[in-house]
This record gives sequence, structure tokens and C-alpha cells, in this order.
Amino acid sequence: MTEHTDVVVIGGGQAGLAAGYHLRRQGLDFVVLDAQGVPGGAWQHTWNSLRLFSPAAFSSLPGRLMPTQPGEEYPDAGHVVAYLSDYEKRYDLPVLRPVRVHGVHDDGRFLRVETDSGAWYARSVISATGTWWRPFLPAVLGRENFKGQQLHAVSYRKPQDFTSRRVIVVGGGNSGAQIAADLAHDTELTWVTRRPPRFLADDIDGRALFDAATARRRALDEGRTDTGGVASLGDIVAVPPVREARDAGRLKVSPMFVRFDRDGAVWADGTRALADAVIWCTGFRPALSHLSPLGLHGPRGRIATRGTRSVQEPRLHLLGYGDWTGPASATLIGVGRPARDAAREIAGRLAAGG
Repeated sequence: MTEHTDVVVIGGGQAGLAAGYHLRRQGLDFVVLDAQGVPGGAWQHTWNSLRLFSPAAFSSLPGRLMPTQPGEEYPDAGHVVAYLSDYEKRYDLPVLRPVRVHGVHDDGRFLRVETDSGAWYARSVISATGTWWRPFLPAVLGRENFKGQQLHAVSYRKPQDFTSRRVIVVGGGNSGAQIAADLAHDTELTWVTRRPPRFLADDIDGRALFDAATARRRALDEGRTDTGGVASLGDIVAVPPVREARDAGRLKVSPMFVRFDRDGAVWADGTRALADAVIWCTGFRPALSHLSPLGLHGPRGRIATRGTRSVQEPRLHLLGYGDWTGPASATLIGVGRPARDAAREIAGRLAAGG
């Protein structure tokens, strides 16, 4: 199968759907290619107790408020999956799934998107594959010698899988805090962070984080002093389960260890923690392997962008990977604005014959 269209969007999660919404408003011909078999993006693969950082109304994609979840101030992942599925149907977005993209190639006038279902020729491509599919594990001395279980947060599901076991959770961000809080009741927990965790004030949630990220981007664009953005406020949103575990004294923190032995972690002073399992809550890298044929390179796996547009390949836009592709663009509420800007820029370039 070979097809032609104005725009191919790669990824049918929240960023891809926001892009589709704005491309439709620009009157462009487009398709969204999603590797997943059903709607919901990465949200369908998270741990059971995951909660959003903001109330539903402040976790919405453009054009459609997320409905509240009965009995929950901060919706869970299942609620988000249902919302994304409804959003896709509501706007009749042309999502094809499951379609796995193998590579994007420069084919002269067009970008050729090779997939397991054939090739698409597009005048522009929006890459919206996120980071969930590329978990990051740090290099720690002796990690390969540890005989216990090791898994990244992407593979964690529920605390019952670790009942009465000795568990080390590594990571001082939101995923580390939420999973540590999840395990604080029925495991022998050791929570390890590289620096003391910084909890945001209890009355601060994702709304303030979005405002801080936006203010930082505006300051940088205008040549003013860097405000520090989200990092200036703290690292961890105190959602109710985290707040409860913290206030009960169950979230005690240890500094980062220096190495593993067969039975657990070892600190520089010789202190040891025996462990049956280690859960790495150590973040992600952009999932951009499909763009390798274009030969675009940047630090830490990123591609140089101006706004969402690739500096080296102006027909390519990147959406939803973090602040470098738009303030808070990896969040539900934050992705709408850069998606709008990308769609407008693409429409303008195509209208000009680009």
C-alpha cells in the first residue's frame, strides 16, 4: 500500500490527538498512525494506582474538557484512557492502528514514512511518539551481579506483586514517590534518591506547574532571566496517596548507593540494604528511532528544534517530548498550545508551496 497526504502524525496518544484536532481545524488532509491496538496511548500501560497531578478540568486536550471522575479529585489512568478514546471518536480523527512506523526518509519533495502496512508520502510529518517506550536505566556498578528482580517503572503494576518483599525504589521524581507510597504499607521499603526529595506545597498541582513552565519559556524567548520553571517549585506533586504516606512517616529517604552486590545495594560507608527487587523510577529518553534515517542528531537523544519544528528538517515537527518541544508539552493540558502552533506553521508552509 502506498498513500499520499499532507501530514502524517506518528503516535496516537495525547500529543497525536491534539495535533489531529488542530490539523482538522486548519483544513489539512492528514492521518494519525498509532502502534497501539486500542486508544489511550501510554496511559493504558501505567501502574494501577497512578493519579494525575491536576483535577480533570485542568487535564484536558483542546476543545473538550475532561469530565470529572466520581469520587476522585485527581483522575486515575483508566479515566484518562476513556477520555482519550472518547476524544478520538468525538472529533472523528483518522487514526489507523495498529500501524508500526519503521522509519521516516527524505524522498525529495516528500517525506516517506515506511510502516509495517506500507508507505505514506507526506509534505509534513509530526512525530508524537513520546518517551514511555524508551525507559532509562542508569549505569550503576555491579547492577548485573544483583540476583534479585529488577524492573523499570513502566513494568510496575501493583503493590500486591511485592507483598512482604524487600524492595528498593530508585528515583526522586513523581513516579518514584508514587510507587514508593504504593509500596510503603506491605513491603520492607528502601526509597533511594540522588538528592533529598522536594515536595511541592500541598496546594500546588499541575495547574501551577503548567503556568511555571509557560512563564519560563516566555522569559527565555524574550531574553529575560531564566525563571527556573517547574524545577524552581520542587520535584514531587503531593497527590493524596503520596501525602498520606509522607505524613504517616512511611516515606523515609536514603541517599543513592554506590554499587550492587549479589544481595542488594551498598553505600560508600559500607552500609548495605538487602533486597528482593529494585524498581528503577529513573525517567525516559525520547522515542525517536523512527527518525534515524533523516540523520538528525542532538544531545541526550534530542533533535534541535525551533518551537516544534526541526531546525535541520523544516518538514518535521516534534510534539509532546518535554519543554524542548513546547512548555509542558508532555502533559495533557500543556500539549494543546504547541500542537496548535505546529498545525498553523505547517498550514502556512504548505499554502506557500513548501
